[in-house]
Amino acid sequence: MLEATWQGVVIAKTEKFEKLEGNYYFPADALYMQYFRPSEKHTQCSWKGEASYYNVVVGEQINQDAAWFYPHPKREASNIAGYVAFWRGVQVVES
Repeated sequence: MLEATWQGVVIAKTEKFEKLEGNYYFPADALYMQYFRPSEKHTQCSWKGEASYYNVVVGEQINQDAAWFYPHPKREASNIAGYVAFWRGVQVVES
């Protein structure tokens, strides 16, 4: 089992995941969506495509752009279509 936590709260949990470039990608249905808000941020990866972001919100705390995903990844990264990864202090651990 893989869990993502922030501020001591589990924000995602799954047995199914993808690992790419040292990051664990969770399927979108593994996210507890009450902790996620869309962000305006977008970035470009030369081989994965355009990434979109979520802000992670726990209580009054906001972790800006702490989760990212590729809504329409390029063919080379098709295995992470519909998956979300974390950074900026979100802890991902196997339990």
